[in-house]
Amino acid sequence: QVQLVESGGGLVQPGGSLRLSCAASGIIVRINYMAWYRQAPGKERELVAGITIRGDTSYVDSVKGRFLISRENAKNTVYLQMNSLKPDDTAVYYCNAANTYWGQGTQVTVSS
Repeated sequence: QVQLVESGGGLVQPGGSLRLSCAASGIIVRINYMAWYRQAPGKERELVAGITIRGDTSYVDSVKGRFLISRENAKNTVYLQMNSLKPDDTAVYYCNAANTYWGQGTQVTVSS
């Protein structure tokens, strides 16, 4: 049974930083594609950033230059470094693996 365990969310002031982590367990092969999504209240879930096993990355325009996605392939772990956070970044952030498996979500709140 595949499980994704996220950590690193919390409350931060505008301009601050947070680092999210997501570790996949229960799977013995390396996952080709891992990603972070987010869902704000009243909005649809959106893809924030994705990364392939080769390290190719993609970002939604609103986070380019502020967020950095990375991974440790041997551990099937993905990270999201979030800098210069804005109130609009407030959402529940979800880890996704292989376009199939989802984490439970971690709350990120950006507020003064």
